[in-house]
Amino acid sequence: MYEVLLAHMLEKAGLKVERQVSIPIRFHDIRFDEGFRADLIVEDKVILELKSVEHIGNVHKKQVLTYLKLTGMKLGYLLNFGDELMKDGISRILNGYVA
Repeated sequence: MYEVLLAHMLEKAGLKVERQVSIPIRFHDIRFDEGFRADLIVEDKVILELKSVEHIGNVHKKQVLTYLKLTGMKLGYLLNFGDELMKDGISRILNGYVA
């Protein structure tokens, strides 16, 4: 539900949004067409990973950082809809640095 609504609002704001994008990876010179699925990719530049959990752990941030490294993108956001206040559930993650 969160993904559909957020994608709709971003598109309504004039942004290009792709949902559940399959991202290929290479491992031992073999290409795997579906290495992971990005929840949302905005303007081919930003990955949005959506969660609805009680607490965000380092593993969640590392997941987004891995996605950034595999795609070569520089910016990702981890959005946790499980926090009491949405502003507390937003983590900005840069390729090479977790904030």
